[in-house]
Amino acid sequence: MAEMNTNTQTHARGGGQRSKKLSTRVDMTPMVDLGFLLITFFMLTTSLAKARVTNLIMPANDGQQMPLSASKALTVLLGPDSRIAFYESNGEETAPHPQDIHTTTYAEASGIGSVIRRKQALLAAAGKPGELMVLIKPTTQSNYKNAVDLLDELSINRVNRYAFMDISTWEAGYFQ
Repeated sequence: MAEMNTNTQTHARGGGQRSKKLSTRVDMTPMVDLGFLLITFFMLTTSLAKARVTNLIMPANDGQQMPLSASKALTVLLGPDSRIAFYESNGEETAPHPQDIHTTTYAEASGIGSVIRRKQALLAAAGKPGELMVLIKPTTQSNYKNAVDLLDELSINRVNRYAFMDISTWEAGYFQ
């Protein structure tokens, strides 16, 4: 509790009375206890940030391959130094003509997101909206951040069908 000490001694000097000097002492222990109780209460009742993860749905491994037309597919090659190459293909091992392979970046206005939106618009005009399949082929020199950035672009553009695939030797040689 708060305690107040007073000095009640008076000294008479020269016939006059001197004013009393009171000393006050406030005990701060209950205030500190209350502070720690509040800190403990808020620490225990606060919800911490939940970790956000991307759900990855794996297909059943029944040995059969799904047919995919080249007009509905977009193959994206992730190279070193955040370089991206893309071309229209259904993932077959045949190399397209070199003029059919294009490069882009992760830029917001003119990067891989605009390529995806353009391809989606073409499919929607053909009466096949939502059928875009993106085949992602990272090289050994690409980094994890590039793959996550590409997955973010796919999520932003509502692409629900994508697959990570092994890169072929001629595709890996494209970035040499």
